[in-house]
Amino acid sequence: MTTTIEVATDWKRVCPLEEIPVLGSRVVKSAGHGDIAIFRNADNEVFAVHDKCPHKGGPLSSGIVHGRTVTCPLHSWKIQLDSGEAAAPDVGCTRPFRVKVANGDVFLQL
Repeated sequence: MTTTIEVATDWKRVCPLEEIPVLGSRVVKSAGHGDIAIFRNADNEVFAVHDKCPHKGGPLSSGIVHGRTVTCPLHSWKIQLDSGEAAAPDVGCTRPFRVKVANGDVFLQL
């Protein structure tokens, strides 16, 4: 499911937490930032990063979530969800975004 939001500097409600599957993601479209992937891990932690692998631009939202990492579906690069950094030996970064859960809803700060 894809949601469109407008660019702003304040917190924007994205969806209820239960709409993001455990070990899955949801893509948010932003005119100013491109696609943003919001992930939920097995511990119900929520992360948001630009939905492009720093290697070849693969869609991270289609990757496999494990712990606080997502594996890119194109070339198996592992990206740290909290920082957007590629795990060694790979080098690169995708932009992370601030995200929070409040009262059962997910909020994104742009």
